[in-house]
Amino acid sequence: MPLVEARDLVKVFPLGESIFGGGAQGEVRAVDGVSLQIEAGETLGIVGESGSGKSTLGRLILRLIEPTSGSVRFAGQDVLRASGAELRRLRRDMQIIFQDPFGSLDPRMRVGEIVAEPLLVHNSTGSRERRQRVVELLRAVGLEESAAERHPHEFSGGQRQRIGIARALALRPKFIVTDEPVSALDVSVGAQIVNLLARLQREFGLTYLFISHSMPVVRYLATRIAVMYRGKIVETGPTEQLVASPAHPYTRSLLQATPEMEAAVSNQQSAFNT
Repeated sequence: MPLVEARDLVKVFPLGESIFGGGAQGEVRAVDGVSLQIEAGETLGIVGESGSGKSTLGRLILRLIEPTSGSVRFAGQDVLRASGAELRRLRRDMQIIFQDPFGSLDPRMRVGEIVAEPLLVHNSTGSRERRQRVVELLRAVGLEESAAERHPHEFSGGQRQRIGIARALALRPKFIVTDEPVSALDVSVGAQIVNLLARLQREFGLTYLFISHSMPVVRYLATRIAVMYRGKIVETGPTEQLVASPAHPYTRSLLQATPEMEAAVSNQQSAFNT
């Protein structure tokens, strides 16, 4: 049984009202009949250009937004029918790392409070255990213990993304949606984050839905790739097979993207192994 399964997911957004008060002017099918499965321990990469519906798909799977139709199951449980305590339990196992490391952290909170917030919300530990867990998480993502006493504006973009990753790991989830986690970073810093995600997956036994517009990044991290275009998945397959023999012209165009990030990731990995 797959850890995550989506069937025929559809999300329709109505367009804005007319300036003459005529009501909504049509609709946009951001996700249009998408089905996918993700096995425990693997990384499914969703790749597509801006506006292809990939971020909306990730949020539908986590039920951060409600689908127009379709179904989502996590470890066999119906995510869309869960409510109350049942939904709270699911939230512990399903987390997200956001694209924007600047906007996703509360500037009024100290880093220790940000990382500990999921533990407080779910009442999972006492105060001493929370403090220890925060220290462990900061170290796991490559930050010093002293970072807990500082505010987000005191950190670089890459460091802020590490804080966001630590927060996502706080409840020991099984599944994480990473929504364009390196697109707001420069190439070398983004490569460090990609390698960090790969290491954390091995250490914590994580399952990823890795969303990106960059085929080189997805190629490096993903076990399988699904190519998304105008709300639909137009091609999917094991990473090396899809890269070696793409069937869809849109996939071929994505593979022609510049390989700077792929080279940077490989260089970072080589540095870590020396």
